[in-house]
Amino acid sequence: MKLLKPGFQGELQATLQLAGPVILAELGWMSMGIVDTIFVGRLGAEAIGAVSLGSAVYFAIAIFGMGLLLGLDPLISQAFGAGQRHECRSWLVQGIYLSLALSPWVMFAIAGGMSWLRWLGVHASVLTETVPFLHALSWGTVPLFFYAAFRRYLQAIGLVKPVTFALVSANILNIIGDWILVYGHWGFPAMGVVGSGWVTTIARLYLAAVLLGTVLVHEARHGDRRSLLPWWPSFGRIWRLLTLGFPAAVHVTLEVGVFAVATTLAGLLDPVALAAHHIALDVASITFMIPLGLASAGAVRVGQALGRGEPSAAGRAGWMALTLGTSFMIAAGLVMAIIPQRLASIFTTDTAVVAMAGTLMLVAAAFQLFDGLQGVSTGTLRGAGDTQTPMFCTLVAHWVIGLPLGYLLAFPAGYGVVGLWVGLAFGLATAGITLVRAWSRKAKALAQGELRLATTGE
Repeated sequence: MKLLKPGFQGELQATLQLAGPVILAELGWMSMGIVDTIFVGRLGAEAIGAVSLGSAVYFAIAIFGMGLLLGLDPLISQAFGAGQRHECRSWLVQGIYLSLALSPWVMFAIAGGMSWLRWLGVHASVLTETVPFLHALSWGTVPLFFYAAFRRYLQAIGLVKPVTFALVSANILNIIGDWILVYGHWGFPAMGVVGSGWVTTIARLYLAAVLLGTVLVHEARHGDRRSLLPWWPSFGRIWRLLTLGFPAAVHVTLEVGVFAVATTLAGLLDPVALAAHHIALDVASITFMIPLGLASAGAVRVGQALGRGEPSAAGRAGWMALTLGTSFMIAAGLVMAIIPQRLASIFTTDTAVVAMAGTLMLVAAAFQLFDGLQGVSTGTLRGAGDTQTPMFCTLVAHWVIGLPLGYLLAFPAGYGVVGLWVGLAFGLATAGITLVRAWSRKAKALAQGELRLATTGE
């Protein structure tokens, strides 16, 4: 620690203290999907493919609404850094109103997605189980958005341990629920894949309820009772939230959407390719939860430093998050390269699926570093109020470069799902290099005192 420059040791401790619970929360969020895959994996490749495809379609649509709420990160963290607690609570209220307005539209779009899958010609044996699974997931949209708004608020004010508790306990609920509804225990019928979808919806209701209770208890203890909150919608504030949240929403939608399209393309091949794709994507997604958690911590640390009027500390916070994120992803890539098939065998005993997934994980090992760079730098830029750069970068890197290249390698060139993943790897490499350069320029501007607060526009 003595080798660290002045200020970096304190930043390391502060970042780890905030990032630790957030990373556990991200892992808890991801592990719910992993548990679902493991439970339905014993039902065959078609069941794995149905969960993969249904989850991909759902999040390709719902992630836009969750992305709009990412605008709360700089707004609340900068207000908190400036000591404006009333502003923090006001932004949360507007986030709740936005969640209520978005939910019906998202559920309507998900219903349309079911028809879209039929039109695309997804393998019939997979589609039969995908549609009811997707229908069950859609009923959890409202609590999912509430959970997202409450989580953004709690993280921005540095109250992250309750988020971790909520997700850990929700995982226990999810495991028990899958055991009961997927296989049929305690008098319940064996519902298979669709049972897993209903358990996920129940878990989201639980998550929203726990975080709502946390917010209410916290405000009762620390809130300023002399200051009344505007419990009615403020269209000016909602517009400001949308101004920051829309580019972030487009960014995450494009990023999740490219993997949803890749999953759909894998579904056009055969059930083994789709199952292998889903398993490899799950493993890569698990490792990505660490830089994703560091991205959230970086956004909060950068935003709070700017709110305090300390731009040099904001730059230091961003670089610390990047250093930690990339270090972990290098290590994760090495593990994937050394034991790819052993990792795949955790999910299924199907030897063909394990062999194919192991090959895909070698590709994933190659892009781990770049995935970490693009994930963390997106968060640090968001904390500084820049949500547009990641949006444009994702559009070009994934949709202009990565996905078209993957399609050409998978189908015309005949490399199948492996070619698809090679294309995705090129997209991630482009995004990682571009976004870390963008953060470098932003950090330099902060060091020179070019400060602009997201909360005030000053």
